[in-house]
Amino acid sequence: MATQLPSPPRVGMVSLGCPKNLVDSERILTQLRADGYQMSADYSGADVVLVNTCGFLDSAKEESLEAIGEAIAENGRVIVTGCMGKEAEAIRTRFPQVLAITGAHEYEQVVEAVHAAAPASISPYVDLIPDAGLKLTPRHYSYLKISEGCNHRCSFCIIPSLRGDLVSRRPDAILREAEKLVAAGTRELLVISQDTSAYGIDIRREPRMWKGREVVPHMTDLARELGQIAPWVRLHYVYPYPHVDQVIPLMAEGLVLPYLDIPFQHAAPSVLRRMKRPANDAKVLDRIRAWRDICPDIAIRSTFVVGFPGETEADFEYLLDWLGEAQLDRVGAFRFEPVEGATANLLPDHVPDEVKEERYARVMEKTAAISAAKLQRKVGRTLDVIIDAVDAESGGATGRSYADAPEIDGEVQLRDAGHLSLGHIVPVLIEDADDHDLYGVPA
Repeated sequence: MATQLPSPPRVGMVSLGCPKNLVDSERILTQLRADGYQMSADYSGADVVLVNTCGFLDSAKEESLEAIGEAIAENGRVIVTGCMGKEAEAIRTRFPQVLAITGAHEYEQVVEAVHAAAPASISPYVDLIPDAGLKLTPRHYSYLKISEGCNHRCSFCIIPSLRGDLVSRRPDAILREAEKLVAAGTRELLVISQDTSAYGIDIRREPRMWKGREVVPHMTDLARELGQIAPWVRLHYVYPYPHVDQVIPLMAEGLVLPYLDIPFQHAAPSVLRRMKRPANDAKVLDRIRAWRDICPDIAIRSTFVVGFPGETEADFEYLLDWLGEAQLDRVGAFRFEPVEGATANLLPDHVPDEVKEERYARVMEKTAAISAAKLQRKVGRTLDVIIDAVDAESGGATGRSYADAPEIDGEVQLRDAGHLSLGHIVPVLIEDADDHDLYGVPA
């Protein structure tokens, strides 16, 4: 008589917040899949639901609480993890029926909680897992986390209290993961951490052997190695330390995408000092010019906070003038929002909400104009584009150039492209542009 195999438990996942949280979710699901669980795409089919929360801003916390409430209403069996795990008491007060609560990157505790809530029966006949693990992103691009935590103590941020100080991964472990991802179909590696520039400073004296050679745990060395593994390598959350200059020649050589995601946050020296961030804005402008001399196509994206406590109209005008000088390619802006536990909350002279809104609108108008002018200069050029979506029926496709990270930057809209496949990197003739996107045809 044939053995009747039991149906494996099914786990649902709601993943909120930044790409670093997404990587945490992928690791959790990968381990659960290895342990015999299946994934559920909806609440009704799940034996237990995981909610990976974000706790960086009060608005993000509220979104996380709403997600927990929805999961409880729809399913009833909920485990909470992620940054809001630090506020377990508040979560339990509002949702006493939550099965378990764990903090950020506490993978083992999450998995143990799932085992307790919905035990799995392991079977060698069905419990197989891809070498690259389970992914929550499309097959052709993957986030690659190289470290956890942060040594900075910016006054508006509580990340160190949530995730601790910098802990870098071994370079050989990162490169091994990169190889597995590429072997499984990844064409673009998005390198992430809380502070990518600081990678390795905690383990600098621990080089590792890789492919018969020694690799130093340093951002430049790691970027060079990754550039030999994946077609596209994109660097995120890069603080402008002096050694970042060493990465620019790798971009000029084509080993790494000419793209830097640098969280400048502001430009006015007085605001930067209150933020407890480096305040030499003039030197940064000089370095940006030097980077463009070495790699003219480099795309720089950044984020800025408007309405920080004590920000005067003069400070804000200084920021607008600085943006005019810097000519950044991609810019995001945020209105300052007090976060429980951040020292910035104690600063005097908080900016009224209506002033924040007005400044936010002005900075977005300024940066949209800069973006539109820069994109117009790309019309007539042929750029490599990675394909993210194809509509065979209409013949259209959507992709991204080297200057566009998924979810946060612009896109390239293609015509006569229904024959293309996801993940292909193809030359595209740029025919038009608007404030944020490009339009073209496969060359």
